[in-house]
Amino acid sequence: MKADVVVLPGDGVGPEVVNAALSVLATVCDAADAQVSIDVHLIGGRAIDEFGTPLPDETLEACRTADAILLGAVGGPAWDHLRGEQRCEAGLLRLRRELDVYANVRPVKVHPHLADRTSLRPEITRGTDLVIVRELTGGAYFGQPRGRTGTGPDEIARDSIVYSAAEIERVARVAFGLAQSRRGELISIDKANVLITSQLWREVVTALAVEYPDVTLTHELVDSFAMRLVREPATIDVVVAENLFGDILSDEAAVLSGSLGLLPSASLGATDQGLYEPIHGSAPRLAGRGIANPYGTILSVAMLLRHSLHRDDLALAIESAVDVCITEDVLTADLGGTAGTDAVADAVAREALRHLGARSGATT
Repeated sequence: MKADVVVLPGDGVGPEVVNAALSVLATVCDAADAQVSIDVHLIGGRAIDEFGTPLPDETLEACRTADAILLGAVGGPAWDHLRGEQRCEAGLLRLRRELDVYANVRPVKVHPHLADRTSLRPEITRGTDLVIVRELTGGAYFGQPRGRTGTGPDEIARDSIVYSAAEIERVARVAFGLAQSRRGELISIDKANVLITSQLWREVVTALAVEYPDVTLTHELVDSFAMRLVREPATIDVVVAENLFGDILSDEAAVLSGSLGLLPSASLGATDQGLYEPIHGSAPRLAGRGIANPYGTILSVAMLLRHSLHRDDLALAIESAVDVCITEDVLTADLGGTAGTDAVADAVAREALRHLGARSGATT
């Protein structure tokens, strides 16, 4: 295998967790004689400081030609005063749109060893294993018209939720496919009792269901589902939602696992190329202290290996190693542990090598 991966460390703890994840990637690739070249570029606040824009042309062009992109996090207090297209988040939104990675896949699985480390009762979270598929390039984050007009009491701010049937269909197909490979249950989230876009969403998803007879489709309103998500998460298999709803629900789901730092994501499109990132933010208060949780970024690397580079064996080695390390209490401070960022990465790399060695030995 030969692959080119663009790395966007970003801001805050981004560089720390990305470097930790890259050390794990290098370990498993070296063990498997897989060649991955790393090309580092700026995005977010550091790009603003260097180039005056959160997404420099050089970064975008590098991403367009890469086999996959690994991102840390963007933003921080130093850039919070900026508005519009100068905001750090605007660079990330533009990158998603330019790459046309329209389906954000966020798995949420509660590790048995961490079931009692969340703010919910263990009997609620135990057994949770769900995936949220979030539409990523439409909705309120991109819809037009948007902006601010007027001043004082007459000032008006406007965002538009806009979806086409084609945009809904393509992300729903990703969700249906995932449901087929799992427990065969798909929940589509909307607000069809109020929003016209949600009415179209429900109609398109319903019509598509006939092509997937092995998947049971149900529709739920976003507000009632938000309660179900924390009341009976173990009953949920695959969820599909528009951009804003999916953003909120997937962050809410992080409470199930015990920490935002545990959760990975993959932003996928029509090609093998994908954008991979942990779902947490830049956590500027933790930056430079060596205590940020890298598990979400490490698991994002596993998703990168599986979806873009088609090395399911290496992805499985990393995921198995993470499972063992969490069981053995290799935990960062957010999970009540004492391990630092690099210590977690070292432990995962060692365990992944043992896993690959065991598999190799079993087949010779």
